[in-house]
Amino acid sequence: MSSNKSRDVYLVIGGNGFVGRHIVQQLLDRGDIVSVFDIVERYNDVPFYAGDISDQESVASALRKSGTTCIIHTASPHATINNPALFHKVNVEGTKAVIAAAVETGVRKLVFTSSAGVVFNGEDIIDGDERLPFPEVPLDAYNDSKAKAEKAVLEANGKGGLLTVALRPAGIFGPGDRQAMTGFYQVYERGQTNFQIGDNTNLFDWTYVGNVAYAHLLAADKLDTPPPAPPLSSLEKVPETLDGVPPLTDPEEALLNYPILPVDVTTGKHRVPTCEARPLGPYVTPVPNAEKIGAAFEDPDFEATPRPVIRTRFDQLSDHALKRAKLDNPDVNPLQVAGQVFFISNGEPTYFWDFPRLIWHELDKYFPGKRTPKTLIKLPKSVGLAAATGSEWYGWLTGKDVTFTKFKVTFSCATRWHNIEKARRVLGYEPQTGLEEGVKRMVEWWYADYLANQQKK
Repeated sequence: MSSNKSRDVYLVIGGNGFVGRHIVQQLLDRGDIVSVFDIVERYNDVPFYAGDISDQESVASALRKSGTTCIIHTASPHATINNPALFHKVNVEGTKAVIAAAVETGVRKLVFTSSAGVVFNGEDIIDGDERLPFPEVPLDAYNDSKAKAEKAVLEANGKGGLLTVALRPAGIFGPGDRQAMTGFYQVYERGQTNFQIGDNTNLFDWTYVGNVAYAHLLAADKLDTPPPAPPLSSLEKVPETLDGVPPLTDPEEALLNYPILPVDVTTGKHRVPTCEARPLGPYVTPVPNAEKIGAAFEDPDFEATPRPVIRTRFDQLSDHALKRAKLDNPDVNPLQVAGQVFFISNGEPTYFWDFPRLIWHELDKYFPGKRTPKTLIKLPKSVGLAAATGSEWYGWLTGKDVTFTKFKVTFSCATRWHNIEKARRVLGYEPQTGLEEGVKRMVEWWYADYLANQQKK
């Protein structure tokens, strides 16, 4: 990916965790030099450095010994442990220590794993883009700490020669997931897969872990790519109004004006009609160029068919919105990688309860006959919120004996899907593995692990 320049040397902080391990593996697969900084050593295929992420000297020592030029920081406690003090220590203090250690040792790049949850305020997110603000009142301690860490990472961009970027994956799943997958199986084991909160009309983002890892590699590779136009702060006089912002440069136009097709890793390729390529339907008098328009829609090479990119001023990549972004942050071009955040997902939002049902259906292949048909029991959101005053029967969803909290009810009933066009255009990110294939891989991995544990017992 970076054949025209010297290759980076990577340190993956949290590299033995769920996401971190997939990043390490993808780096190894493409022949990169990579080390891991973590608290426990689980693998022996890369150099390992044990240490406390909140100890700057511990991190700096690992950076020096490994010769790191690019840090990928994925370390974070799992959100389900409900330990605000630990969240703050690792996510906030730890991230600040990583930044300080990077500047101290002259590391050039830092890629930070944030979360799509940092902008969730309990209300629906529909096609949300990177302009969404942080909640005024955080819903939970975990995402509050991730938001503070993300702010620190972005504020560090350009200081001491460090370039930074933050990625916000949504709903990560896949092989190696011992949290959500365990919960889904326990619900399956208890025969409680017929319960549902809400009406299941809320679309939700899930992201295969391999796609998340791939996005991290893209961000690392492109972090030092020059912006397609200089930031406003580099101009002789910084404009104060939208009218004073220079027009888009040719490189900026090139990023924005090519058509991107719908994500098709699960659904397969499908065509979106345009004015120049569409089925004609019934007509009395054929439209001008009717045969050409119809033939273009039927052309097997339909990707080459011209597809105009149409934006309104409310689109984050419209000329108006980009000028506003440049004025708001004159030190960063909104179409560069450094100093930016990017939502990462499969680009395939699905109804919330359809996803666990896909997992349970896949489990049926490994445990034939275990489930018997049951009537679906739908619990209205209002009932769930009422139960959140102290009931402890939420375990049918999480697989754990935990309190039925308002946050969990809100989480399972909210619409939450995000716009990944900025990641697709600026990072060149495209999901590599679809939801259906990703679930198959996750359950296959989980079942092998399940059998190994059964043999140990």
